[in-house]
Amino acid sequence: MILGACGSSNNNKNNEGANGAQENKNFTAAMVTDEGGVDDKSFNQSAWEGLVAFGKDNNLEKGKNGYNYYQSKNEADFSTNLNAAVRDKFDIIYGVGFKLTDAIAKIADQRKDSHFVIVDSVVPDKDNVASITFKEHEGSYLVGIVAGMMTKSNKVGFVGGIESDLINKFAAGFEAGVKEVNPNATVDIQFAGTFTDSSKAQAIAAAQYSSGVDIIYHAAGGAGLGVFTEAKNLKQKDPNSEIWVIGVDRDQHPEGDVKIGDKTENITLTSMVKRVDVAVQDVTTKAKDGNFPGGQILEYGMEENGIKISDSKEHLTDDVLAKVTEYEGKIKNGDIKVPDKLK
Repeated sequence: MILGACGSSNNNKNNEGANGAQENKNFTAAMVTDEGGVDDKSFNQSAWEGLVAFGKDNNLEKGKNGYNYYQSKNEADFSTNLNAAVRDKFDIIYGVGFKLTDAIAKIADQRKDSHFVIVDSVVPDKDNVASITFKEHEGSYLVGIVAGMMTKSNKVGFVGGIESDLINKFAAGFEAGVKEVNPNATVDIQFAGTFTDSSKAQAIAAAQYSSGVDIIYHAAGGAGLGVFTEAKNLKQKDPNSEIWVIGVDRDQHPEGDVKIGDKTENITLTSMVKRVDVAVQDVTTKAKDGNFPGGQILEYGMEENGIKISDSKEHLTDDVLAKVTEYEGKIKNGDIKVPDKLK
């Protein structure tokens, strides 16, 4: 869904160079990660999977003549990596994560002939920047429904990364979903202040589980792996404990595997899947076809296959799945407006 547009439509630079003779040139695409890295098993990795899928669809190889990524270790790397991608003449360049907003805005002004996309934020009023956003609050509402129905202690937790408008969308939707089906449940909302330091998220998870929380939903990127670590440690100490993690961005079912004796159990209850890969593949294809959505804000929700709960449903009962389906319909029909801000 396109929410707004002030962009350009004369974006066919991939088909013509200064002499108009590049019709056979590959359409190339690159992404700059935030500090989480391309293998964070979350947001950056999903974006990279979108570029890889685009590459396969178009018979491209990883590298300057196809698709590639530039990994950022800290915020100082953002501008450096964006400029490197420009110098390598990629036709479309993604900045993955809201922390790259300022760097994208600055470099876009300096490199007006290059096309940029900011993921999870908005850079307004620039014809050479497209903005991708998601309805995270709606997907978080659905996993909140799951948590509210399946908690046995009536205590659930939320561990966010860096507190921001974006992460508050996850928390607000989750809390609303829990309360919709279980008004007696409490939701402990905390922020790790990082997307990379898993030890901080693990410490919060340890405190929440020890307080009686039995389900934690994380929206903390790579740091959120610390929540899985704590839950698995507790499960190994007490195999009879019923504690769960709700994953984010990708289906994080594999992160929940825990070895207990000679058996492998799993503590991932479900995941709120944010299809960054779908959005990246979609926008890259648009740009390749000469329809780069410069100046536009593209919002991906359930109808665009941009938001869903994971397909790993082994832990969910039939009544829970039915309730999720019911509320998916209510959201799509407009019967429910999910809050995107914490009260």
